[in-house]
Amino acid sequence: MTQQTVAMLGTGKMGEAVLAGLLRSGRSADRLLVTVRRPARGAELTEKYGVTVVTTAEAAERADVLAIGTKPQDAGALLDEIRPSLAPGKLVVSLCAGLPTSFFATRLPEGTPVIRVMTNTPALVGQAMTAISPGAHATDEHLAVAEQMFTPLGATVRVPESQQDAVTALSGSGPAYFYLIAEAMIEAGVLLGLPRQVAHELIVQTAIGSATMLRDSGDHPVKLREAVTSPAGTTIAAVRELEKHGVRAALLDALEAARDRAREIAGQAL
Repeated sequence: MTQQTVAMLGTGKMGEAVLAGLLRSGRSADRLLVTVRRPARGAELTEKYGVTVVTTAEAAERADVLAIGTKPQDAGALLDEIRPSLAPGKLVVSLCAGLPTSFFATRLPEGTPVIRVMTNTPALVGQAMTAISPGAHATDEHLAVAEQMFTPLGATVRVPESQQDAVTALSGSGPAYFYLIAEAMIEAGVLLGLPRQVAHELIVQTAIGSATMLRDSGDHPVKLREAVTSPAGTTIAAVRELEKHGVRAALLDALEAARDRAREIAGQAL
């Protein structure tokens, strides 16, 4: 894949993270193209990464892989722009939340392979969770290309496209849930009399350590939680309050709401 030219169409924070990952994986900057709305943004990316800024039509003509990183509501107009210049066999990789591969298939030349991707913001620090799904015309070879693109950003997993809305709810939006919980715990630390910086450091390292144990131990979360929960101790008193206030049920409802919103976005775009 390192000999293929990749164009990032719509280079916001996530698109920039993909660019940085491709460069870390050994791809030459002269094999990377970007499109931008603002010339200042283009100059910034060229100075920082050495990539070439092109028009949308040029990207479609020159690139082997087109990564679509626009907002979902802007994707239709972008596809209308690139369709006349898109030669058969070029791979389209969509980072547009909520949009099914069928959205692209009806707007691009017949047989265009499309891969749907849902990643998350920890891509910015090389710790993303990325789910990859093939469209109707995508082969295992196309999936491998997409995996090579996103592996430098963190972990990747292949899922059926029917599961992508659930992925969006769980890991795509997931960092926000953890940040909200961390924010609440830091505030609780301040309430309990700790300096804010100390509370912040305690919670951040606790989160890192807990996530590492969850990843590396292979144990179920229940087993890890029970190891901290002594009979009649402080932790079980806190867990009782969390259960009393319906934290578990609230999370279930929240993820269902996120999944339903992903479906709504797709419905509005189609």
